[in-house]
This record gives sequence, C-alpha cells and structure tokens, in this order.
Amino acid sequence: MNINLNKIYHVYLVGIGGIGMSALARYFHSQRITVAGYDATSSPLTKELEELGIHIHYKEALEHIPPKITQEKKMSLVIYTPAIPSTNRELNWLRSEGCTVLKRSEVLGLISKQYKTIAVSGTHGKTTTSSMIAHVMNQSSVKCHAFLGGIATNFNSNLLLNEGAEYAVVEADEFDRSFLTLEPTIAVTTSVEADHLDIYGEEEYLVASFQEFIDKTVDGGILFHQEKVDLKSNNKRSYGLESGDYYGDNRKVVNGDFIFDAHTPNGIITEIKLGINGLHNIENAIATIAVCQEVGISNEVIKEGLGSYLGVKRRFEYQLKTNDVVFIDDYAHHPSEIKALVSSVRELYPNKRIVGVFQPHLYSRTKDFADEFAHELDQLDQTILLEIYPARELPIEGVDSAMLLSKMKNPGIIVPKDDIVEQVIRNKPQVLLTIGAGDIDRLVEPIRLGLVENQIAIAN
Repeated sequence: MNINLNKIYHVYLVGIGGIGMSALARYFHSQRITVAGYDATSSPLTKELEELGIHIHYKEALEHIPPKITQEKKMSLVIYTPAIPSTNRELNWLRSEGCTVLKRSEVLGLISKQYKTIAVSGTHGKTTTSSMIAHVMNQSSVKCHAFLGGIATNFNSNLLLNEGAEYAVVEADEFDRSFLTLEPTIAVTTSVEADHLDIYGEEEYLVASFQEFIDKTVDGGILFHQEKVDLKSNNKRSYGLESGDYYGDNRKVVNGDFIFDAHTPNGIITEIKLGINGLHNIENAIATIAVCQEVGISNEVIKEGLGSYLGVKRRFEYQLKTNDVVFIDDYAHHPSEIKALVSSVRELYPNKRIVGVFQPHLYSRTKDFADEFAHELDQLDQTILLEIYPARELPIEGVDSAMLLSKMKNPGIIVPKDDIVEQVIRNKPQVLLTIGAGDIDRLVEPIRLGLVENQIAIAN
C-alpha cells in the first residue's frame, strides 16, 4: 500500500460515527487535515465530532461530499468501515471517481507503522486492556498515542495523543481480519474463543487468523498471551489470574474493591487496588503490568496507574451504587463475557439477588452459542430478555429470544423495550445488570432514573 499520509490534506469517512472511525476522524483533525463524513444516524460521538468543526451529514447524498475529495484526488483519502452496506451510493460513487478508498483497518495500519506498536488482540478483554495500558503509560514518562475501541473514562475519549510519543497502543480487532494490517512491536492476546463465525465459518480459521496476526510481530518483538492461549512465537511470555510468567495471588475484596498481589519476573507488586472491579479485570491488569514493565515503567508507577484507572464506558460500569440497589452496565455479548461478569458480581455481592437484562447481539451468534448463553444466564436469579439486536444481519428462522428462553432453567421473561423500566422496578433487584452490545445502552439512563425515582418514592 503505497500511500504517504504526510501528503494527505482531505479525509472523508463513510460511517464516521463508528467507535474506530471516530477515533481516526479525531486523529486526522488533530493533524490539521480537513475532515468530513457521513453516517446513517446522529449520536453522541458524531455530535462531539461536529463540535470540533467536522462536517457530518446523515443522508446518503453525493452533493454533500466535499468537492475537493474528487477535485484533489491525489491529496484525498476516503475511509470506510465494513459495517457500511456494499450498496452505499456515496462509497460506490467515490470509487468510480478514482478516489483512494481504504478500510478503517488499513488506515490504522498505516498510522501505526510510524510508531512502535503495542497491539492488543483477543475475543474478549482487548478494549479494557488496551485502555489500561494507555492510561498507565500516560501516567509515566513513556508516552503513547492510543486508538481504542471504547470511550476510556480517564480520557473521556477513544483517542489519546501525546506529542513526541514513541509508542502507539492499538486495539487489534479480529472482526473481518482487521488486525492483519498491524505489525506489533509488542503483541498481547487476551483470549481466543469461537466468535464471529459468520465471518470465519469454523473456529480453526479464527485461530489461524490470530496466528497470522502474531506472525506479523516485528523482529525482536514479544508476545504476551493469556496462559490458556496456544499461539506460536519465538519470544513469548504467559500471564494469568493465578499462574503464568506473570500472575496474581492474595486476592481479596475490601469495601467492594478487589486487592491483589502481582508476581512478575521483575519482582512482586503488592496490595494493588484496581480502580475498577471484575475478576477478569485483574487478569487484564496483569497483562498491563507485563507490557508496562517491558517498556521500562517502574513497579511503583504501574501500581499508581492501575489504582487511578477508571475503566471504559459500558465495561463493568457502575450506574448506581446505594445501600438498596447496585446497577452495573456491561457490553458483554459472548457467553464467556457474561460468565466473567456474573461470577465477578457474585464474588463482590455474594448474598444479593442479581437480576440481568440481556439483549442478544446478532442472530448468528445467538444461534451458534444458544446453549452456552442459556447456561450463563441461568447463573442470574432472574433474567429479563430483550429481542435480538440484528446489527448487520437478516433474521434466521427459529432464532429469537423465545428460543433462548426455552433453553434456560431459571426464571426468565421477554419484555419489550418500552416496558423495561417498569419491569425492572417490579423485579426489585438488589443488583441489576444490563448486558449486551446492541442499542441496550440507550435504555441505561431511563432505567437508572426509574430506580432512583422508585427509591425516593419508597423513602417517602
């Protein structure tokens, strides 16, 4: 790919509101490049981009594309996300006009080649781990840029920029094999489990893609992998919750927070208190420790950084925490992620009644893992199901939330979105979880307000 980004003056993004696309929009805007874009719907992300002065329109219309994109083709770049339908009129017209059109992942690959890349891959945990690494590095003298797949609370952004940064922390996404554009100096793999089978077909092809990603590590680079991940590398080290080259022990819960020790080849870091909860996040923290030691950050600075890390929006995010009710929102959309969430909540609140509101994501994923979803949802005291969020898919006959409910043993009901607040209050949860990667996030604030108003009503 022979493109010199230093000679690009105009960027147009088709699907600019996506989490990864909006980070690229911010990046190019920071480089004083003219940025514009299209998206199907307005969102908080697009509104923030518009506040920066980026022009965005929300209806496919060729006349809204900045004229210079086609008038100055050699100085222009069109970026698109695979979520955009192949029938998109703007994208097809720009191609027919001879514009340079690249996938988001290809552009991220070009940007990252300018830095030493710390690429965090995995079917689960990559957003939290990459943002945790970026935060600890940002608290140290070893500065980095970061391109994240979620809004990091510490930065209130999915993009971190530091002048003179030597490293780029990048979330390496396996969807659509996007991570194969990266060439890591440090690779991290948090997990490799069957997912995105609509793309890969069989788990073995997913695993092969992860191996291909690891094979792209530069000479002298290193792989840090979760101990159960079996990938080949000439230079690799393992980490885990309780075993590996890096591991944790002496785990305890104090006032609702996890505290643990981390054993590393560079000594023991004692009494680490994470700024966020979740057993899986202790493991993510151990991966962070491994990477940060590798780039030369002291154990003292690492410990301080982990303590001040505030997490990512929609990853074990507390919405309400009172003596009467705890409300946690989480992006979990795979059975393993739900297992990690519920088991962590059980350890933190062992004697509480836990109610979960779950929105399945994708017909294909629900079909492929129906038994596993049912088993993990059965670990809740009560499950409230929303209908499946289709995202990019058409319905599959016989695959719906009723099918999922039929496989469950514990109590469960299916509720329309309009009735969700009333149903949650009626269930009187001591701990409430909203779970899913679709548009369930739009229900979080109404649910939170409903719980608060109900508590006030009871008090009066």
